[in-house]
Amino acid sequence: MITVKVPATSANMGAGFDSLGLALDLFNTVTFELSDTLSISSVDGTKIPTGTDNLVYRAAQTTFAFCNRPIPSMKIVQHNPIPMARGLGSSSACIVAGILGANALMGAPLSDKEMLQLAAEIEGHPDNVAPALLGGFVASVMDEGNVYSVKKEISEQLEFAAFIPDFPLLTEKARAVLPKTLPYQNAVYNLSRAALATAAFCDGDYELLGIATKDTMHQNYRLPLIPGGEDIFAMTKELGALAVYISGAGPTIMAVVRKSDEAFFASAKDWLKDAKQQGKQAGTFEVKHLLAANHGAVVK
Repeated sequence: MITVKVPATSANMGAGFDSLGLALDLFNTVTFELSDTLSISSVDGTKIPTGTDNLVYRAAQTTFAFCNRPIPSMKIVQHNPIPMARGLGSSSACIVAGILGANALMGAPLSDKEMLQLAAEIEGHPDNVAPALLGGFVASVMDEGNVYSVKKEISEQLEFAAFIPDFPLLTEKARAVLPKTLPYQNAVYNLSRAALATAAFCDGDYELLGIATKDTMHQNYRLPLIPGGEDIFAMTKELGALAVYISGAGPTIMAVVRKSDEAFFASAKDWLKDAKQQGKQAGTFEVKHLLAANHGAVVK
């Protein structure tokens, strides 16, 4: 039996649309065994497809085909703590798990670079699959179909507050609200901040993240799809977060917090409790305390 653990991811990080992402210590686990028939199940009650449309299986199937190997029947068992359709990389975790599981079943013919290339082709962009596979903070681009990524480990100085609402938001819907074109000055605004975010992680100057995660490309269009989201943004800034941004396509909102800020999470929980009692939309959010995952996906 082969076991694959894949971390949750938080992509875009404000200005780094489809290019920046980081891995978090919330892991999906998938086991693979060769079998006489296809069997797919979930051990935690999460509703998942149990046929050939299952994303883990589809990624594994693509991997076997990529290696010109016959596709065997498999028993796949999933444990899915990463919430689905919440902007925390659940689909990327499935894709990476399927690729790594298939690669292991074949005796590991593929390199990490080849698996990242394949994952990005399946997902369509590398911002989630790169940190899911590599861990840490990752800046990635696709150029003429090829993926190029640079990873930097994240300091233990940082913690992450994931504000997760009780409703999903499909990526397709979140992309549909984006404009077809942007003013030149908006492109420059995001380009400069994405570069600053990368420099801040590489240099460890995390005080820059509040500026570096500002965005004019997608967040203003997506926030109306996240009832209570503006209040979460305002609250996290008031409580002293280093930065706040929509995680992936949403609806989770991610705050970056200093490890030394011991009061942040308790204060945020009190604020959310009060919001719920007052019947505010922000009261539908829960806060999850996460750390960086610098090692990425692993196979056992």
